[in-house]
Amino acid sequence: MGRGKIVIRRIDNSTSRQVTFSKRRNGLLKKAKELAILCDAEVGVMIFSSTGKLYEFSSTSMKSVIERYNKTKEELQPGNPTSEVKFWQREAAMLRQQLQNLQENHRQMMGEELSGMTVKDLQNLENQLEMSLRGVRMKKDQILMDEIEELNRKGNQIHQENMELYKKVNLIRQENMELYKKKSFGSQVYGTRDANGANRTSLLLDGLGIGEDSHEPVHLQLSQPQQQNYETPTRATKLGRLQLQ
Repeated sequence: MGRGKIVIRRIDNSTSRQVTFSKRRNGLLKKAKELAILCDAEVGVMIFSSTGKLYEFSSTSMKSVIERYNKTKEELQPGNPTSEVKFWQREAAMLRQQLQNLQENHRQMMGEELSGMTVKDLQNLENQLEMSLRGVRMKKDQILMDEIEELNRKGNQIHQENMELYKKVNLIRQENMELYKKKSFGSQVYGTRDANGANRTSLLLDGLGIGEDSHEPVHLQLSQPQQQNYETPTRATKLGRLQLQ
């Protein structure tokens, strides 16, 4: 379980108060030292105990910190134009210094102005460049992978669309074939009926002696009766007479 919330008020017990003072004093001085080292800040801390004992910490010197504090406090007083001008002058000088440092670092990363650097500085610069190059390559590979994935997705989508179009084309082709078969079957039926009717008409016309051209006039002639040969009965009569004799 975590500790309960501590009520911020004066500790009545003198022993507990002294122990708490020692712990928190050491913690405050430790944090001030870390702040000065990590953030390159100028830090000054002064602590007076209840008995009047002084404890202090300064990243440079306590005297310089106090002088800087007093000077800055005077310059930042409201209604003082001189202090404001000096403040902005300092800010401009700090910005120029930062810009100069950035430009110097940039030239060193580009491989320029390396004469004043030690071997350790060069190794640090090399490691920094390798890390930067590794990050650039990872970013480039990620972009290429994303583009390839997007192209594959578009290719699959186009393939699906082509398959759908191919199915539609085959369906239309089958419908056209069915329509063509129905049309061909109807033409054959009508052609057979016409041919059969023409044959029957030609047979009837041939029986009547009518040619193909039905518009030509038909000439009918009556044949004369053939003369019968009566010689045979005459001879038979003659033979009958001879037999009777």
